[in-house]
Amino acid sequence: MQLFSTFQHTVHTEMAIATLEKKGIKKEDIFVVPLDNRMEERIVFDNINRSDGTSLIDIGAALATVFSVIGASIGFKLAWGPIYWGLIGAAIGALIGFAIRLFTEIIIKKKRRLLKGFQSELIVIVDCKDSQAEMVENILFSHYALGVAKVK
Repeated sequence: MQLFSTFQHTVHTEMAIATLEKKGIKKEDIFVVPLDNRMEERIVFDNINRSDGTSLIDIGAALATVFSVIGASIGFKLAWGPIYWGLIGAAIGALIGFAIRLFTEIIIKKKRRLLKGFQSELIVIVDCKDSQAEMVENILFSHYALGVAKVK
């Protein structure tokens, strides 16, 4: 039976391997593979195949509404009239809102676009007998494995 588990690269991984060796698992039956994590930056603009769930037009739509009402109200006193000034206000509000949202996504939330939570950095593969599988699984979980899978 093989047990696959993922770990962060910490001292707990070394402790788990040492504990497995003390419990009778041979050194040749333990295989550790480091993973290469994604280092490229996430894209801000979505495409048809992939979306990250954030909207860039939500603030723009709200500001477009506000600015169009204000522009239409002031437009009664101006030369072009309320319709043109309402449309101009809506366009200005939408552009300001889009710029604010784009600024927050690119500059302020840059760290949030990275992978969230714990990242798996190591895969530990253990070959053992079926009778040892439960013990090995308990040892791996007690040393903070992120996940464990059994394969017969």
